[in-house]
Amino acid sequence: MTDRAFLKTFSGLLAALAALTVIIFVVAQMVSGSSKTKTAANDSQLAERIKPVGELAMAGAAAVANSVIPTANAADKGQAVYNQTCVACHGAGVAGAPKFGDKAAWAEHIAKGMDTLHTHAIKGFTGKKGMMPAKGGNMSLPDADVKAAVDYMVSHSK
Repeated sequence: MTDRAFLKTFSGLLAALAALTVIIFVVAQMVSGSSKTKTAANDSQLAERIKPVGELAMAGAAAVANSVIPTANAADKGQAVYNQTCVACHGAGVAGAPKFGDKAAWAEHIAKGMDTLHTHAIKGFTGKKGMMPAKGGNMSLPDADVKAAVDYMVSHSK
């Protein structure tokens, strides 16, 4: 076989393969075109089935800015903030923090009035028995959430 004959045979084979590729592509486009109307309806159903059922937020993470689990009322919000932030100190009495539910330890603080307690919790406070960091160390908390947490702790310590 000469070089010319080889090139002629090889070129013919390449042309046949290219034609076959084009035919397969055209047939695939025709088949997929007929199912596009079904796909649009299926896409919305699929999106509904695979959507997330909730979100996870961790205290102190940058993505948590100004977020607390939304709840039905202020007592629930106060409990959520307490569980998220305040329990770190008030659960064990760290740095002189009055323990949650300890009526004797809270009596002195409650006697100062709720406005004072709210101010100390929001702005921070250092006293004879210990210190309270501003917003419990979680500066991303809104003032209203800090107040709700204080109200929650006081309500369980009277």
